[in-house]
Amino acid sequence: MHTIEPHYNWRHLYIASEDRRSPFYGRQYSEFEFTNTIYDHYIHPQWDQIGSSTLYIKILYVNYDHGFCIIELIGEWNDCLYNDIMYLKRNIADALIDSGINKFILIGENIMNFHSSENDYYQEWFDNIEDGWIACINFRDHVIRELESAGIDYYLTLEESNNFFWRSLTPIQVYDKVNSFITKRLPV
Repeated sequence: MHTIEPHYNWRHLYIASEDRRSPFYGRQYSEFEFTNTIYDHYIHPQWDQIGSSTLYIKILYVNYDHGFCIIELIGEWNDCLYNDIMYLKRNIADALIDSGINKFILIGENIMNFHSSENDYYQEWFDNIEDGWIACINFRDHVIRELESAGIDYYLTLEESNNFFWRSLTPIQVYDKVNSFITKRLPV
């Protein structure tokens, strides 16, 4: 896992540690010291700790004018044992919502497992963004099934296909594609 780096091709457009409104503003990174782990596996030092011992993230892009952000995740999303949604909601989403973000794109190709618990934080997050949405792209099939079986797909839009080719797109193109598939799912 230590070789899996967060997507870095948009760094010329946005860097969370340089954004005064980011929860990671001022953070210093090392390229050589591997200190964070998920269970007994070290992870790349560019991933950001949110308070969970199993879930790490990277805010890849924020556009305050359009009110959206793109967040890449890695690890195990474990609400059952570690209440990971609480950390994600309280430490990340709340700060972004306070800055006007109401559309969240979560990239989950590096989420290995999901373990559910209560839906309270999902409902709160969903309620806090009013006209916005939370979209999950490139989550593994078994993770999508777990999210659906827990009823969390009521709060999160799950892209059923895990082959959303986002890395070659610009952040605005990713947003436009995600917004398009969400709009198509809305009742007329």
